[in-house]
Amino acid sequence: MRVLIAADADWLVDEIVAALGGPDVSFIVCTEGREVSRLVGKADEVFDVGIFDLQIGSMGGMAVTLALRLDESAGAVPHVPVMMLLDRVADVHLARRSGADGWLVKPLDPLRLERALRAVTAGGTYHEGLDGVEVVVPGPELVPEPDEVAEDAEPADEPAPEPEPASG
Repeated sequence: MRVLIAADADWLVDEIVAALGGPDVSFIVCTEGREVSRLVGKADEVFDVGIFDLQIGSMGGMAVTLALRLDESAGAVPHVPVMMLLDRVADVHLARRSGADGWLVKPLDPLRLERALRAVTAGGTYHEGLDGVEVVVPGPELVPEPDEVAEDAEPADEPAPEPEPASG
């Protein structure tokens, strides 16, 4: 897995690498947000996920993600799932508006970071914030076999009976 980290805080990069590092994971660190779209657009660079800090020098994670999504919509760069690292819960609205696939509120811990990364790299989402944690990971839809459908179930082509009017 190739991970693009956009952060200018060494301690944050160290935390991410320590939590997600392994023999099958490589990291490219970009300390200037303005360079992210250029890196993603290079033909020899393919990233499985981008992890962007909300505060990155002169161009933060929200602006980086917006720029990346605009470049993607123009066909200039491939789609890269984005995990944004927020400073506080109040920043959730920024992450929602940016088009990030997921976000975590700092301080980080390895288990949350790994869980979020698994969700977004599988094509799902991971959202922390005002409503707790919401994880959506796509999977095969469960379609019942014909013999699993209850015998007393209504046929699909017949309308359901009208409900009785409520008496008052």
